[in-house]
Amino acid sequence: MKPSRLLLIWLAILLAIGIVLGALQALDVEVPSSLLSINWGLLLALFALSLLDALRLKRLPSPRVQRQMPGSLALGRWSEIRLEVEHDFDQPLAIQIFDHVPDGLSFENLPLDTELQPGQRSLIGYRLRPLKRGHFTFDTCELNLPSPFGLWSGKRLLNITDHTRVYPDFARLYGGQLLAVDNWLSQLGVRQRQRRGQGMEFHQLREFREGDSLRQIDWKATARHRTPIAREYEDERDQQIVFMLDCGRQMRSQDGELSHFDHALNACLLLSYVALRQGDAVGLSTFASDQPRFIAPIKGEGQLKVLLNGVYDLDSTQCSADYPAAVNQLLARQKRRALVVLVTNVRDEGDEELLSAMTQLGKQHRVLIASLYEERLEDVRLTPVQSLTDALAYCATVDYLNGTARLHEQLRTHGVPIINALPSELGAELVTRYLAWKKSEAL
Repeated sequence: MKPSRLLLIWLAILLAIGIVLGALQALDVEVPSSLLSINWGLLLALFALSLLDALRLKRLPSPRVQRQMPGSLALGRWSEIRLEVEHDFDQPLAIQIFDHVPDGLSFENLPLDTELQPGQRSLIGYRLRPLKRGHFTFDTCELNLPSPFGLWSGKRLLNITDHTRVYPDFARLYGGQLLAVDNWLSQLGVRQRQRRGQGMEFHQLREFREGDSLRQIDWKATARHRTPIAREYEDERDQQIVFMLDCGRQMRSQDGELSHFDHALNACLLLSYVALRQGDAVGLSTFASDQPRFIAPIKGEGQLKVLLNGVYDLDSTQCSADYPAAVNQLLARQKRRALVVLVTNVRDEGDEELLSAMTQLGKQHRVLIASLYEERLEDVRLTPVQSLTDALAYCATVDYLNGTARLHEQLRTHGVPIINALPSELGAELVTRYLAWKKSEAL
């Protein structure tokens, strides 16, 4: 409980009058005794009134509050949280509400000021934006109630427990269902290359069209119908994709509000959505994490929900990536041939281990390395050198980039394809490569 502005103003006025009267008496100025009596009387009356007001405030029942919030939130996206408030008073009540938001979530429009009407429910809201993934618990909602005479403000802490999960930015994924798939992919920046041949699986027979190759003609069907009939193929389905997600310290770099690890998760989920729509099975394996996880590749749109629930609370660690151990674990679990996408930050450290591990993995699976490129390095490289500090930073950056480029070239020489992309562009690059491979040959 704390005094209101009204009470402080009255105290300041009466104290100022008392000081003035006391100063006049000290200067031997005649002051009517009735003024002093009135001033003291007003102070005593204000004290008694404030005490009575405080007691009445203590006895006031707290308004009832219910929090309306979604069970899941998307990382980095604003969401609306609603508070439903009602009370049993006969008079309107002006209150202030502050919802205790857990760390890791930013908010706007708090605290909230609202006037509650008798017999009515008030619905007010504020905006919430998650800055990290995981499970969050809302425990407390704080109310500031005015006393009946407006001399005090009382704080009430209501225990209102709600839970929510913050997932990777999947809102963009589900938004693609509102558009035609081709238009949606082009909006994301995915480039669909011209197909070099036909798919691997027979789809149907149809009339021969301009642009079809002679190899597509089905001569028996042509003889029966006495018109050219062509075979139509579709991209091979029922293939498997497994992500090897690096959770180590190399993924802790920050570009903007999201870490490289969050960008990597978003890219994996984006490609998972596209691959599942293409009829392929998608799985995931993590390494260099506190609790390594493995999600077996399964087909169907329901697998996306399984992936989201399996990775929403994952975080990067301080561990170093052990590529040989991660490959051995995956080979023990994944027997069927698959496209294995290693999502990491390829650096010149540990290059022999990475090359050896990818060579071993490539004997059984098709391998693609998706490496995150740190935008800050390019900024340093392009910044004009104007001091010794700038020169040292430039030389160190160029040396690092040259070492990383040599490792990339070494991997490509040994037949291991690698994508080196900015974090924000990794998802589109992965989908582009996947669709290109789907249209050219079996994965």
